[in-house]
Amino acid sequence: MSTVATASSAPVKPQGCTNLKLRQLVRAVGAFYDAEVGKAGLKITQYSLLSYITKLGPIRAVELAQQMHMSASTLSRNLRPLIDAGWVEQAEGPDARSWLIQATPDGQAKRAEAQRRWRAAQEAVNQRLGAERVIALHALIDESLALLDGAEASHEEP
Repeated sequence: MSTVATASSAPVKPQGCTNLKLRQLVRAVGAFYDAEVGKAGLKITQYSLLSYITKLGPIRAVELAQQMHMSASTLSRNLRPLIDAGWVEQAEGPDARSWLIQATPDGQAKRAEAQRRWRAAQEAVNQRLGAERVIALHALIDESLALLDGAEASHEEP
């Protein structure tokens, strides 16, 4: 049965909640990554944060939050386990009120270990879904984000 509207039929409308469907997909994909990256002792969210810090650090917390598209409070909450484990440290910034976040040598080693696990998870997802579907999914996500970002910009107050 085709989902495309014909000249004699009404246009097909999406059924169900897009937000729910996206959350279900995120949970399912996240489970692949968490299972594999977990072998290195990290959650996938911690691996992402540690990767950003390794790549961009030393960096101010506010700049890191902007780069990761998250709030400062979420960043602070997610940083705590990495700091407690000794993988990330806060160093004094250029002035007395600012702090720079950077990966420690142990954090850089942990990130390298987790990166190998991340690659295995990525390959598992590619194999399960098929490379063509993953490429199409990435394109659809990128296009959708661009459209939604444009919608947000058009609703901003002057």
